[in-house]
Amino acid sequence: MDTQDEKFFESLAGAKSDADERYEVELAKADASTLAVRPKTARPKAESASEPEGQLTVDVYQTPDEIVVESAIAGVKPEDIDVNVTPDSLVIRGSRERERTASGGEDYLYQECYWGRFARSIILPQEIDPEGASVTFKNGILTVRLPKAKRKKLRKLNVKAD
Repeated sequence: MDTQDEKFFESLAGAKSDADERYEVELAKADASTLAVRPKTARPKAESASEPEGQLTVDVYQTPDEIVVESAIAGVKPEDIDVNVTPDSLVIRGSRERERTASGGEDYLYQECYWGRFARSIILPQEIDPEGASVTFKNGILTVRLPKAKRKKLRKLNVKAD
């Protein structure tokens, strides 16, 4: 293990050195770069993999018959959201573009909203029926309803003698 790795693990344990503080500053700078203002440009549907992707926040709950996923996605058109469902997972992808950017004389006081591509993959706690899934988008809230798969819990087998 090299010296940099040792110092990293020391920082996790609570011991700090000058190198550790420099490392933390570099991480903070990397995180801040994801908040940079990007000018609005026309981009093709298949976007570059190098562009950062924000993680969508979700609420997931269940009823006796379905699993429900809700997410607040303000400022996105329904046609800019892709929802893919399999029997055991859900993937939501989309893009939110800024309608205007700060120009010459404007300075941001706060910039906390995420603009650009976003996605969220969710492994479901039980199997669902993808054919019966539905999605709605109302007042900036995306709601995905996933009906639970109906399977018999118990199957009795008869024992036959040979």
